[in-house]
Amino acid sequence: MPTKGNLAKMKTTLASPVDYKLPVGDELVKLNEVIGKKLSIKFLDEINCVHCGRKTNKSFSQGYCYPCFKSLAQCDMCIVKPETCHFHEGTCREPEWGEQHCFQDHYVYLANSSGVKVGITRGSQIPTRWIDQGASSAIAVFRAKDRLVSGRLEVILKQHIADKTNWQRMLKGEPEHADLIARRDELLKVCAKELQQLEKELGSDAFEFLADEQQQDINFPVDIYPEKIKAHNFDKTPAVSGVLQGIKGQYLIFDTGVLNIRKFGGYKVEVKS
Repeated sequence: MPTKGNLAKMKTTLASPVDYKLPVGDELVKLNEVIGKKLSIKFLDEINCVHCGRKTNKSFSQGYCYPCFKSLAQCDMCIVKPETCHFHEGTCREPEWGEQHCFQDHYVYLANSSGVKVGITRGSQIPTRWIDQGASSAIAVFRAKDRLVSGRLEVILKQHIADKTNWQRMLKGEPEHADLIARRDELLKVCAKELQQLEKELGSDAFEFLADEQQQDINFPVDIYPEKIKAHNFDKTPAVSGVLQGIKGQYLIFDTGVLNIRKFGGYKVEVKS
């Protein structure tokens, strides 16, 4: 029987390989058991905001209607660039949301997806954040007392290392192995002066170096990686089908192309396998 409902980003469980389930309305479609088989997902020409549920003709920031996109703190630029947090200026869109989500421990990490990069995430999102980025390995480097501090740390480190994933390269195969502990130590050495200055400015309790953390390896359920990347887009082609050859990050890898599930949050679809 086909499953109908609004898409949400895939739910993951760290296992070997990662276990994936696709939320479609109130149902969870188990995807690992579909790999190697035919899967079809048809857009039913309706989009509902992932926050308020209202119908919208266009989706913003991975699933929001325009009013929510403009009013919610989780859609503000400081979520993408945490070093620009303006809570202390009294201009946060939703101060209560900010207090709940931004004023908690955040982690600065290194991850190897399309190459080694630096990133940040809340503690509750480890290892989910790493899986969603398609990282084959990752390691937490610093624990920061809030999102702003983690953003300040990331700014220092990203002067010497990438802070974005090349999604096309990530989907073409496993990245070259990287010793993340060695890369971490190299970064700390080259950034030592700036890190010391930040600690002096913010205080010794603002962030902590996680010296005992170990590299976490992640194995994704992929049978065949594509040689060329063709991205499916429901806005242009409402029906996507083919043999599901694997899953990595938030991408379904078909023999006909790849589909970024997170991009189409709130889209109402029919799923058949």
